[in-house]
Amino acid sequence: MVRLLRPFGRAVTYTRWLHLFIAIVAPSLLLFVREEWWIWLIAAAVLAPAGLVPAMRTVEGLQARLLLTGHRHDSGSTGVVVAPSASWGDRGRLVVWLEARLLLGYATMTCSAQLIFATVDLVAAPFGRDFEEGGPLLLDGHHWWHVLLVPLPLAALGVSVLAAGHLVTALALRLLGPSPAERLAALEERTEQLLERTRIARELHDSIGHALTVAVIQAGAARAAGDPAFTDRALSAIEETGRAALEDLERVLGVLRESERPVSSRPTLTDAGRLLESARASGTKVDVEMTGPLDTVPGPVSREGYRILQESLTNVLRHAGSVPARVRVAVADGTLTLEIRNPLTDGIPGPGRGSGLRGIRERAALLGGHARTGPAEGDWQVHVELPLS
Repeated sequence: MVRLLRPFGRAVTYTRWLHLFIAIVAPSLLLFVREEWWIWLIAAAVLAPAGLVPAMRTVEGLQARLLLTGHRHDSGSTGVVVAPSASWGDRGRLVVWLEARLLLGYATMTCSAQLIFATVDLVAAPFGRDFEEGGPLLLDGHHWWHVLLVPLPLAALGVSVLAAGHLVTALALRLLGPSPAERLAALEERTEQLLERTRIARELHDSIGHALTVAVIQAGAARAAGDPAFTDRALSAIEETGRAALEDLERVLGVLRESERPVSSRPTLTDAGRLLESARASGTKVDVEMTGPLDTVPGPVSREGYRILQESLTNVLRHAGSVPARVRVAVADGTLTLEIRNPLTDGIPGPGRGSGLRGIRERAALLGGHARTGPAEGDWQVHVELPLS
């Protein structure tokens, strides 16, 4: 019993009824001036051109969100669109919605009025009041037991209110919902958001992971060396690396706080000098060969190339320690090539393992390139080719 009565404790049950009532307010007021059936035809005829106005979709969408779904007007998960009509298909569906809402509102309010009058008649009948002529009741006389029938029209009223509310909500989701083009645009936007979240996760992994790896190695080397001069250099390197990591962290957090703000000031391959100096300060001998015009590499390719180089050097420091590393960066024939090699040690993970290596392959794939990671001629190699177009 409680389960049956639960819908009547929800505000949306009554706001849906109110939504239907609003649809017939104007023609109902005209009936007080002149009670003619053709007034409803005039109301239906006026709604047809009104539905062709693009802004009318926004008005109806806001009403439906607030009164039919119980969500805030700025909620984006209700299935009801509040954008103006963008095509004739949207306008056509809106016209059908306005006509259907008027018809359903008329039927619901007429039924509700009749059931309310029936309830009043049943309550008043034992006191000598006659049943309303033309009303829904077909009872004669004035008997005390008529009052026992009051729950019947009340139950019918409740069922009609619930049924009309569910029906008008279903119609709103169908006729005021997104068109195929809007659903496709929403899907693309959602995909972009997921890609952005993945990119930010990789940014944090590469930047903070590199900084922590350098700091740990520098601190360990300084403690083992016992040389004050070397300790000073190590502390300076830790300070510089930590400051750069904090800048990266603040930038990424800024993107998270302001999702609409475009990402800017990300390092590119032209900033690779500080990355290489950081690796050298950790005790790794880095032999670098850069050929081709790096400054002409497109921004997205250059930024991802920087992160790939950063993650590759981090892997060298983390898994191989202070071993010589060879870095080759070449721009030629419409391709950016990055190759990082270091002597193979037992600590190197096998191909396909580790989130860093997976991130390198994902970055390359997103740009239409490819990456190879694994042993090669006695070395551990990361070889990446990214198209510039």
